[in-house]
Amino acid sequence: MRETCNIRRERCFLAAILAVLAVYQAVRAAPSAAESEGSEFSLVETGRTIDRALRLADRLRSVAEPSRLDPLVAALQQLNDRVDGLGSHDEAPAAVLRETHSQARRLARQIAFTNPRLDFDKILFVKRHDPEGLRLSRHMVHQYYGYAALPGGGLYVLSDPFSDNPQLIDLLAESRVESGRLAGQRLKPGTFLRPEVSFDGRTILFAYTEGLGEKPEWSPRNCFHIFRVNADGTGLVQLTDGPWNEFDPCFLPDGRIAFISERRGGYLRCGVSAPKWPSPTYTLHSMEPDGSDVIALSFHETHEWNPSVNREGMLVYTRWDYVDRDTDIAHHPWISYPDGRDPRSYHGNYPARRESRPWMEMQIRSIPESHRYVAVAAAHHGQEFGSLVLIDPRLEDDGAMSQLTRLTPEVPLPESEARGGDIPSSMVYGTPWPLSEDDYLVVYDPDAKNRGIYWMDRDGNRELIYRDPEISCYAPMPLRPRPTPPVIPRQTVQVARDVAAAGGQVPQATVALMNVYDSDFPWPAGTEIQALRIIHVLPKSTSPSNQPRIGAADQTNARAVLGTVPVEADGSAYFEAPVGKAIYFQALDADGMAVQSMRSATYVHPGEQLVCQGCHERKQTPPRSAGGTPLALLRPPSPITPEPPGSNPFSYVRLVQPVLDRHCVECHQREDAIDLSGVIEGPHGFSRSYTQLASRYGFYYDSSLGSLHRPGRGGARTEAGRFGARAAKLTDFLAERHYGVQLDPQELRRLIVWLDANSEFYGAYENTEAQSRGEVVFPSLE
Repeated sequence: MRETCNIRRERCFLAAILAVLAVYQAVRAAPSAAESEGSEFSLVETGRTIDRALRLADRLRSVAEPSRLDPLVAALQQLNDRVDGLGSHDEAPAAVLRETHSQARRLARQIAFTNPRLDFDKILFVKRHDPEGLRLSRHMVHQYYGYAALPGGGLYVLSDPFSDNPQLIDLLAESRVESGRLAGQRLKPGTFLRPEVSFDGRTILFAYTEGLGEKPEWSPRNCFHIFRVNADGTGLVQLTDGPWNEFDPCFLPDGRIAFISERRGGYLRCGVSAPKWPSPTYTLHSMEPDGSDVIALSFHETHEWNPSVNREGMLVYTRWDYVDRDTDIAHHPWISYPDGRDPRSYHGNYPARRESRPWMEMQIRSIPESHRYVAVAAAHHGQEFGSLVLIDPRLEDDGAMSQLTRLTPEVPLPESEARGGDIPSSMVYGTPWPLSEDDYLVVYDPDAKNRGIYWMDRDGNRELIYRDPEISCYAPMPLRPRPTPPVIPRQTVQVARDVAAAGGQVPQATVALMNVYDSDFPWPAGTEIQALRIIHVLPKSTSPSNQPRIGAADQTNARAVLGTVPVEADGSAYFEAPVGKAIYFQALDADGMAVQSMRSATYVHPGEQLVCQGCHERKQTPPRSAGGTPLALLRPPSPITPEPPGSNPFSYVRLVQPVLDRHCVECHQREDAIDLSGVIEGPHGFSRSYTQLASRYGFYYDSSLGSLHRPGRGGARTEAGRFGARAAKLTDFLAERHYGVQLDPQELRRLIVWLDANSEFYGAYENTEAQSRGEVVFPSLE
């Protein structure tokens, strides 16, 4: 026992020496690291440094201690006079230029550290390598899979970070897991992901993977799992485990923990997803503090990232949203109640052009004492690093940059500005932690390779706090208490104790629409909406892109048409909604044709009562006054009325082909017109009639790279009145003027539903041969 204790003491002593040396090197390197950014120590660059430092001093004058700030400002002004007296750059000796610039940098650094926003004495952060430099990891999805992680790093605390003698602490150096599969083990080697500090500052959450499996492998030893530890490194507990990645834990004000998980199932629809390199979907979940009672907060059909809580107590996160539209350009902030209710996009989801704004915004954090957010403008084909932006959701979204302020304009926006081979070199900044609208902790490296921890402000000042020369730093944050946002009562019945309180009964969910005409777009003249159609977007249950190909549209969703509900004369609707399914709505005219269609999705939870003001209602202006209670709310919620057979589960063979067989096939064969028979052929198993009709006479949106700018079928949003059956060429052939064809209302409805549902062929990702034969195949994942 004594020998073991001696070994432990020696190990701790050696670790302490190495930590002190590392910090000493980092602190000594701080001025030179900053100087190197000034290139050649020119008088011009020195003058800019002095000007920025003087502006910073002016900003801090009302809040910093005068006894610390004033002598530094006086010294800086003296240095400024000296620089003015040096004449031109060519006249000053190189040694004088170097010494003058160094002095300016030191004074600027000292002024920065008088900032009262830097009033904390500990910084929590992770050391980690960027995910492996494979082609697959150059994608915002793959960077969070355990197989891409490179071992190394850990969970660290930098104590007294702004002093002359900061101390580096390996928080888990002597910690062993106390429970679960890894009980008794230390968490090394392995890889760590973003930590989170509890509101009282006493507890830390983080994600970790052993990284011991093959590539790729989904197993407990090769996936990220969530752990909890006390702020002093004691009480290390594993909260989640299994053959799925779970990461980005976030404390909720009511005590539960939100996080990202693959548990719900599904796969990426596009890109490099293949049998050898699968790309499982991960979305928002929550659990109790001990890891029990895991529930889905989100039923979105593809990926989500980085939940955090804003000052109002709402969940803010990044969602990838590409239902029937361009794959690469809509991964922006969404907000929901902490129980998952009412997910909304308040910025960035509908870009006007691919080049007009960041393709992705990650690591979103609410700024203290502000309604704004900070985020990393990142790439779709990259990782979570890039340029930094401020987001102001109270401003009108113009489809471009109206809601954004660039904090680091010297770094191009990855992919929308820095494209192709320039993307890696633009992944400069990451994981911003806002201290105010002006001050941030960030990780940064001008070469986008080995990022250190910096303080920066929006005026271009930046000071190195710590850098490890061997491995990047990641996700720095103050290790201290912070204000707890308000607790918003749950209004869903999912959490185990709420289900128990409801006697085990799962209540229905409802949706109330106040006025479908209250919109931020013009409706076609004379439009009268009489019903809403509800369509279920199915998660992809097979891994490879376009395998199976669902229809003519590239990388499209399989879907099920659930049915319709009535809209009252005043534009209101009130109806029952299916729980736990990603759904979208279409506004139908008297002929049952969609005038408008969502290109996004929402969902409801048990007991939720979702309320929408309108169809794409305006976000920055008050709603239209209805002058009384909406008519739909004067009655019970409407049940969903099914559409014709073949719409759910969806099947072209069962929905459309019977109409063609009855009215079209014989005549077309006799007149040697296009073949509309149901013969199955080709690599995708489509019928001959589908191949003839879908591309030339149907209507669909591709979900692929660049489809935003596709003429007639592009854009980020649907143009009202120019969609589906209203826009399809086939509609012109469905009236009696086309060789006397006479479709009864049910037959016409079948073709309208098909055209409005993206002109798809299959309704599930599995068993396509049976679907081609007209058999009913239900999707395995809803």
